Amino acid sequence: MVLLQLEATGTDPFIALGVLILSVVSVVLSLTIAVVLVRGYRSGPAHRGMLWLAVGLIFLTTVPELLRVGLPTATNIGIASRSILISGCELFGLGTILWTVYGGEIR
Repeated sequence: MVLLQLEATGTDPFIALGVLILSVVSVVLSLTIAVVLVRGYRSGPAHRGMLWLAVGLIFLTTVPELLRVGLPTATNIGIASRSILISGCELFGLGTILWTVYGGEIR
């Protein structure tokens, strides 16, 4: 009796499961860091930079991972369009982090 039956198209099911597990771990870690940043913002002297770092981190890690899994599953969007959307989210996240680190916040 097989307790866990996996089926994947184009690769070994255990590789697909490993990739899915790594994606879930990266989303959980990035959300955990974002929660720590938001809590730091709320408990301290209200540095908006901490919120912007949380937003940047979410757009750099969490949103692209969710799009990588969700878009092919829920839509039939093409590979090129998906790549452009994911790269745009990552660039927005990087830009937000850089803006925060290099003094984009009005003091």
